[in-house]
Amino acid sequence: MVHPCPRSHTRESRAVTGSVLCAPCISQAERDLRALPVLHQECLHHVSPGRRRTNPTRVSGSRSRDQLNISVLDARYNLLATLESWSEIVVENLAVAAPARSVPQLARFLARHLHWLAAQPPAADFAGEMEGLVAELRGTIDPDPGGLHQLVRRCVVDHCGGTISAPPPNSAEPGDHRIGCSAGHSWELREWLTLRQLMERQRKDAGV
Repeated sequence: MVHPCPRSHTRESRAVTGSVLCAPCISQAERDLRALPVLHQECLHHVSPGRRRTNPTRVSGSRSRDQLNISVLDARYNLLATLESWSEIVVENLAVAAPARSVPQLARFLARHLHWLAAQPPAADFAGEMEGLVAELRGTIDPDPGGLHQLVRRCVVDHCGGTISAPPPNSAEPGDHRIGCSAGHSWELREWLTLRQLMERQRKDAGV
């Protein structure tokens, strides 16, 4: 039985036989999965001035960054967590070996099982999330000049009322980039993944 693709289209698009999605949506998801590892790596050059490439290619609309960009770290964390979540669904349902916990490996794993994913009930969610991840990463690489690039979050230390943010411009020596709390707590950049997981747990606990 032929049915329409559940994703938003300017005109009705028929799903591929045996799939929930139409051919253009499947192709777009495949392109997104190929692009994600490249964008993930490119984001590293936008975390802080000290991590820029030598002779970087200028991106139209980009601007100089003079402080740690927490939104980049957040986007990279979100990418890894989302790819890992979808990969776990594939592993559990197809009884296949799990890929290594890295963006390139996870993206390749999902691409190999894309047609199976496209046939599952949440296929539209999968395609939408892959497209959203690409947009989020591209937004951190070449941000809207009027956008907010520095996220501010509650400190994860118990009973601390401070907020976590990047250090203000020129507040430290070049290359000395740390994630700081307004009450005085601080973490090294390499601790971001652990810190981000604590933030996510804090957010979920607050919603209970």
